[in-house]
Amino acid sequence: MLRFASSPTGDMSIESLRIALFNYILSKQSKEELLIRMEQSDNEKSIDDKDKEILEILNLFSIDYSRVVYQSENLKYHQKMAMQLLTQKKAFSCFCSKEKLEELYTQAIEKNEIPHYDGFCATLSDETVLNTNAPFTVRIKMPNETIRFNDLLRGEFDYTPEEVDAFIILNHDKTPTYNYACAIDDMLYNITTVIQSERHLSNTPKQIYIRKLLGYTQEINYIHLPIVENEQSVQSLISQGFLPAAIANYLVLLGNKTPTEIFTLEEAISWFSIENLSQTPSLFEMDTLRVINQKHLETMDNMRLSKLLGFADEDIGKLGKLYLNECSTLTEIKSKIDAIFSTKPSLPILETQITLLQQHLKNAPFFEEFNELKAYLIKQTNLTEEEISLALHYILTGETTKVDIRKIYTYIKNYLGEIIK
Repeated sequence: MLRFASSPTGDMSIESLRIALFNYILSKQSKEELLIRMEQSDNEKSIDDKDKEILEILNLFSIDYSRVVYQSENLKYHQKMAMQLLTQKKAFSCFCSKEKLEELYTQAIEKNEIPHYDGFCATLSDETVLNTNAPFTVRIKMPNETIRFNDLLRGEFDYTPEEVDAFIILNHDKTPTYNYACAIDDMLYNITTVIQSERHLSNTPKQIYIRKLLGYTQEINYIHLPIVENEQSVQSLISQGFLPAAIANYLVLLGNKTPTEIFTLEEAISWFSIENLSQTPSLFEMDTLRVINQKHLETMDNMRLSKLLGFADEDIGKLGKLYLNECSTLTEIKSKIDAIFSTKPSLPILETQITLLQQHLKNAPFFEEFNELKAYLIKQTNLTEEEISLALHYILTGETTKVDIRKIYTYIKNYLGEIIK
């Protein structure tokens, strides 16, 4: 089983979405289930309903998963296994104050050493612990040997005992810390592969060490993805009119060797390989996303595009595609379509011609071709062809230039009554 772990403490980032996408792809390739885990080790920063927003985004990107679990559901197991570690003398109660710990950290930095706990409370007798009424945390004992693991993308990693440290596993309120909760949860759900950011590289040996002390022998494969620079919020990209399919396309393409530049997520499942990913950070570029989004809009089914624009007419989908030379997002195209169907602001320079044309347009018969309509208006108004072209373009589109009005007319001729207000 694979897992995508997310914390409901803020908007989902594109780096987090990329991790979710890779988890989805690998789960499909290996025919394993994908678990969604809401991490709750930082409840003070949790935002109401962010968990629902995360799930909505996953659904929007068609990321299938078997179940959703909340870390708090496993609190009893976190505490029970901490008690087991205490009983076996693999963990200890720590009464050190925040000030003392900060002092240790400062001293290590000044000596150019790896900051780590000095082990003072690990030597306290059981009697001393029982007779101490001060609040305490629970710390794991520092390992006696180097913790090693293999990353499927980056190769072998070694972490010394000092780097792993005698870290806290239960806080003063007996809630689990991040690494401890992750280690236990991955064990409880028999996770086989963990895909996460390279930001978590130093956390991985801690989690491996916890499971080792608990006697868990099932190997977990680790893949630490390079960071994505120029981070963006997924919600922000969606609100700007970028298609989920295009965003997914770009995130899988980013720092990857792919057989083609434009593809769907389902197509990626057939050829995706971790071995083809770069080990260096990738730069997320909005201009590249715009190009990819434009190409996805070009190939989108016309009726589907029409519905995204608020209609149910293939002609409106075709109309939207006429603007792809100047627009690259759904929002930009929608603004063009909305301008066509909304009341146009007055345009003083063409006010006389526009007023005259609107009067005749309201009584004009239906014309299949734009040139027929223009010829009719020239005859009815005695305006020059140039005057009519400029004014008519504005009446029909809210603009005076750019997209060929003859092509636009092909797709809006059945809506003239609604457009000419």
